[in-house]
Amino acid sequence: MAEIFAPSLEAYVPDDLTLPQFILDSHHPLRPIRPSHVPWFIDDASGRGVGYEEVRARTYGLANSLSLQFRIKDDDSVVIFSPNHIDYPVAIWATHRLGGVVSYVTRVLNLETNLTLPGFYPRCANPAYSIEELSYQINVVHPSLIITHSSCLDTALAAAQAASLPSERVITFDDSNKMTVDNLIQNGLRSEPNFVERKLRKGEAKTKVAFLCFSSGTTGKPKAVAISHFGPLVSVIQKAELQKVNKDYAPWEEQRFRPGDVAAGVVPFFHIYGLVLAIHFLPFCGISVVAIPKFNFREFLESIVRHRVSHLMLVPPQIVLLCKHPAVKDYDLTGIRLLNCGAAPLSAELVDQVAKVLPNAQIGQGYGTTEASGTISMFSVDTKLGVPGSAGRLVPGIIAKVVKVDGTLAGFNEPGELQVKMPSVALGYLGNDEASKETFVNGWLRTGDEVIIREDLEVFIVDRLKEIMKVKGFQVAPAELEGCLLDHPDVADTCVVPIPDTYSGELPMAFVVLHPNAAKKVASDPAEAERVKASIKKHVADNKVAYKHLAGGVQFTDIIPKNPSGKLLRRVLRDRARDLVQLRSKL
Repeated sequence: MAEIFAPSLEAYVPDDLTLPQFILDSHHPLRPIRPSHVPWFIDDASGRGVGYEEVRARTYGLANSLSLQFRIKDDDSVVIFSPNHIDYPVAIWATHRLGGVVSYVTRVLNLETNLTLPGFYPRCANPAYSIEELSYQINVVHPSLIITHSSCLDTALAAAQAASLPSERVITFDDSNKMTVDNLIQNGLRSEPNFVERKLRKGEAKTKVAFLCFSSGTTGKPKAVAISHFGPLVSVIQKAELQKVNKDYAPWEEQRFRPGDVAAGVVPFFHIYGLVLAIHFLPFCGISVVAIPKFNFREFLESIVRHRVSHLMLVPPQIVLLCKHPAVKDYDLTGIRLLNCGAAPLSAELVDQVAKVLPNAQIGQGYGTTEASGTISMFSVDTKLGVPGSAGRLVPGIIAKVVKVDGTLAGFNEPGELQVKMPSVALGYLGNDEASKETFVNGWLRTGDEVIIREDLEVFIVDRLKEIMKVKGFQVAPAELEGCLLDHPDVADTCVVPIPDTYSGELPMAFVVLHPNAAKKVASDPAEAERVKASIKKHVADNKVAYKHLAGGVQFTDIIPKNPSGKLLRRVLRDRARDLVQLRSKL
């Protein structure tokens, strides 16, 4: 089969605007008119809404202060290390007004920990990155400033110190002993202008870096994906065209994205899902976004009712809660008109279950990657429920091909690796030419995902060819955990594989070869085995963010299978792990 062409992108796409110039300063034919009383963003706790004029003013005020006090200028990097906050978009766009680059240092999605439902593993521990992990990312991007939150401040200060960044260059969103974003905004609004916003040349939006978003790519430690202003900009327009935004395609009450709708901004804004969809696409559509800093399920349900939320952008673990948590029956969710699932596949069975919980909602999935700067496919407006098991249709303007293991092109309904050409594709990995050459090949983005594409352009994710697993929608590189495990004194060799989990999608399980001394102790005392396993799990928990913990368990083995060149035969142990899971379920 030849290459697969999605419908061409018919809408106008400017290539000489930065993201704030596109979102805050310009009009587009696909963009609806937002009523003046409809806020752009809503603070979850207080209910305070921020409208268009205030968003623009706060963006200008912060940009002016960042220029005055920190001399942020063209190509300087500003790191954001924080949960969702109502001024999060302001911090992004203020940095962009100055020509700067925003880098996200990730935090775990803070899911509720006191679950007692059958089959659920206990979730707990530190919601923030360790100092080591944060320092690694800071050292990659060399920021001039860190914007954080009081809950992350200690980690941010320690990592800044390790990276030789003065503590005065760590500021917070919220009230604390540090300089706050709101203080800077007010100072900037009172002061004389200290910057002149640069206008981009024709085509420059395609090369001007806007974000450095960390992704594990296909292997190894997280790499900084360089995303241009054009990437998210065109992704917004692609989604708007596919979703027929501002088109009279159906009665008003049935249209999917309408000015005045309210969306729950609970997916992390640092994740490409939240960055493009929640911060840019939804405001483009005239929808208010409720900034929710952490996810506690009961509080989330209360937020839905309190703010009359109509649109949910979630990940599979949260949808599992909607289907199984007993608290759901206590809340009126009939006002939910749309549920979009992203970041990880959602089973057809779970779609059926959640459709009963949200009887008035259109429900479907989207699929994308950080390297694509957003969405590759999304469920269309032609049906209330997306095709079962499908990640949606290819968005306009994409050329796709499905490549078999032997390098030949697969036909429709045949599996293979998805490779795409699209206008939003990232510029590559910062400072890592080797990884860039492996992922971005002759204009094609290798997704590392095995897919099947039907004749109607519906995309079905079969499996990930790359080694990266996804836990709660977050990427986890086995090699990173294996490196951590090998630092444990009792571990001689190891291999980490994913096991399936209804709640998290996947969980890391470690196969471990013990050092001879530890192996002798375990052999002589059965209780010692559990003590060693607990010590190994604690070692990972002490050094890695919560979603990287070995929630799938530790299994001792005599040998780690490898091929003649020394490469781990991960698939062998993955199959063994799945057999163990099936055995557990029968006991």
